[in-house]
Amino acid sequence: MPVALITGASRGLGLALARRLAADGWSLVIDARGVDALEAARHELAAATDVVAIAGDVADTDHRRGLVGAAVGLGGLDVVVNNASVLGPSPQPRLDGYPLDALRNVYEVNVVAPIALLQEALPLLRESGGTVVNITSDAGVEGYEGWGGYGSSKAALEQASRVLAAEEPALHVYWVDPGDMRTQMHQEAFPGEDISDRPPPEESVPGLVTLITTRPPSGRYRVQEVVVS
Repeated sequence: MPVALITGASRGLGLALARRLAADGWSLVIDARGVDALEAARHELAAATDVVAIAGDVADTDHRRGLVGAAVGLGGLDVVVNNASVLGPSPQPRLDGYPLDALRNVYEVNVVAPIALLQEALPLLRESGGTVVNITSDAGVEGYEGWGGYGSSKAALEQASRVLAAEEPALHVYWVDPGDMRTQMHQEAFPGEDISDRPPPEESVPGLVTLITTRPPSGRYRVQEVVVS
């Protein structure tokens, strides 16, 4: 069975994608910071496939090594989905008052950690001719007031993805905007607002799965514009 490593997979888009890949016969390595939510996800997914769940922070070196080691234990690695990220302060502060320690943490989790995980995973991905999916945002390309921290971190991840695609032409590298979703992070971005009109993360999954399975040219994609196979 092919093996996918999905970060931030205890809820939201990560869990929705894990459910779909499990149903399609993929083995999974998943992580999240919350132990209880991750164990609930592991228990659910284990009914359909082989799954290893490791609680921890993607910004931690030993944790990242453990994730890649778990993939080796499952037989290799075909796909890495860098989905885990942090929003930063809520509500989102303007740049003129953005706490710099919080900004450093946003970059550590949203930019440095995905690159570091890929450094660990690349030997396995090169063997399999594998796929990288970096989850980004329209905030990485648009100048939304109050989104200078999260948005600029996603812009950095997008540029890193472009460079990776140029440096690793044998791999399939996608930086993907999943669109607005009814998730905990989106609620944190708009505290006190009703976000029930946003679609659930499950609606973004078919486009992601199409990218993973049909493997079009490396590049930036919006899931709503992917022709679902």
